[in-house]
Amino acid sequence: MIKKSLLIWFAIIPLAILNGGLRDKVIIPLMGAKYGLPLSGILLCLLIFILCYIFILRIGKGTTKTYRLIGLLWLLLTIAFETIFGLFSGHTFSELLKAYDITTGNLWLLVVLFTGIAPWLAAKTRKLI
Repeated sequence: MIKKSLLIWFAIIPLAILNGGLRDKVIIPLMGAKYGLPLSGILLCLLIFILCYIFILRIGKGTTKTYRLIGLLWLLLTIAFETIFGLFSGHTFSELLKAYDITTGNLWLLVVLFTGIAPWLAAKTRKLI
């Protein structure tokens, strides 16, 4: 179950990259950062849910606890990936922490939290639990 759930999590990475490109090249130039950042965060949550909803059946039937543990794993992997990738890209730890400040309009914190509940929510929606 864990291996299959990791494959789904890895599929989130290109979605997040595409969302970031769309945000930087299209959404923010059209709407500005005030509306573009929140819209991008909501869009990414929606994309994560759709991906999870489609592929959650491949994980198999589990318990509520199983899907919550998968969500916790995804949450921790997302934070680790974002931190490592950000540091290797030359950002400071302080800069990375700013992305978690929702008062700036950046909903990254909510995206991370949503990533953590997405497996459970998709399983619940699919009546697997």
